[in-house]
Amino acid sequence: MRSAEALASRARVAWRVFLRELSAFGVVGAVCFALDLGIFQLLYVNTGVGPVVAKLVSTVIATTVAYFGNRYWSFSRRARTGIRREYLLFFLINALTLLLSLAVVAFVHHGLHQDSALVLQIANVGSIALGTLIRFVAYRRWVFPAPEPVTVRPAHLPAPGAARSAPQQTG
Repeated sequence: MRSAEALASRARVAWRVFLRELSAFGVVGAVCFALDLGIFQLLYVNTGVGPVVAKLVSTVIATTVAYFGNRYWSFSRRARTGIRREYLLFFLINALTLLLSLAVVAFVHHGLHQDSALVLQIANVGSIALGTLIRFVAYRRWVFPAPEPVTVRPAHLPAPGAARSAPQQTG
């Protein structure tokens, strides 16, 4: 019974941590989503920049803001594996999802011959939604991995890997 209670307690803690990370990721994502949409709209509609370049610029800016928000808030309790490693993986994952977004926007613009800001923005939003799911899973798995579990060993047990010696006989 005791192990079932311990397991249930660990499951509740894990669930709370997951929900905390997911909600913080959602807030960071919402801010960066608005930033991405706003910059895309500003560049495409107001400055005459093409839709693919506008998407590239808006994504790079939003990604930079997202890295710091996720590192220092969403996944702040996870293991630190080095900013260089995290930054590289974070931007690699985002580069792959950016390529996905660019492909969607380019396909709608060039392949479907759509110039409407509304149609392009719908394509943009769809590509962001798919990229968001991919990023959350990848961040948790590779960029900000869970810390190594701490195991507590009762004092009367030998340390793992310690040689067990046969009891010495006196005589």
